Amino acid sequence: MSSSRRDGLRQIAALALTAGAALLPSAARSAPPHARLVATEFPPYTSATLPGGGIACAITRAALERSGWTMSLAFRPWARALSEFRQGLHDGVIGTWHSPERAATMRFPRDLGLINRIGFMARAGSGLKVDELSQLAGLRVGTVLGYANPERFERARLTVDPAVDDLANLRKLLAGRVELALIDKGVAFHLLDTELREQAARLVWLEPALSEVPLYTVFAKGRTETERMAAAFDTGLAQLQSGGRIAELLRQGARWQ
Repeated sequence: MSSSRRDGLRQIAALALTAGAALLPSAARSAPPHARLVATEFPPYTSATLPGGGIACAITRAALERSGWTMSLAFRPWARALSEFRQGLHDGVIGTWHSPERAATMRFPRDLGLINRIGFMARAGSGLKVDELSQLAGLRVGTVLGYANPERFERARLTVDPAVDDLANLRKLLAGRVELALIDKGVAFHLLDTELREQAARLVWLEPALSEVPLYTVFAKGRTETERMAAAFDTGLAQLQSGGRIAELLRQGARWQ
């Protein structure tokens, strides 16, 4: 190849590279938008020990990715998670219940399709009925210290026997120290699948549930970026729901629903 032809090709290549560089966006513009989210240890819904951070985190990530966003996830104790969220250290919180007070500072898109069903576990074969709480007068009901129980349960003024956590509550039920355990159904089934696997057949969930509360991923209200984030998340979640992906994720990670 002649030197003149070689020089010409080099010039063409240089021009092409220059033109291409002009057309390409900067690295900052080409990076996908990013959401910094926080959750607390509430397995099986949210947990650093579970694949994807738990089913609520998996749904959230899938919805954001559907709209072109990436996501980072931190785990904190609940009070600290809310405090850091209010300080602006996180853009959103995964695994939140709606309340008028929270809605003042939190943007609530559509719910995750996950329902916290609070109700009773009993020993298999007990024959207990829980449709009317007045029927439970005189029975010992295991609860957890510090938990906010459903208003209907509080109004019934049943005899309660508090435990330090849900696992201890179910162990008391297995030991016959209480007749019923008040617990979230998903939490109960997770514990029966993990910590209490060998004794799982000895406990049953009783219908109906006392309360059913949708679970949300929320975003900071009033900030331009987080409002965009919430809208993108809502759009992605709607697409996942219409396409059947949410139902698939729930079948995989929320068999108790």
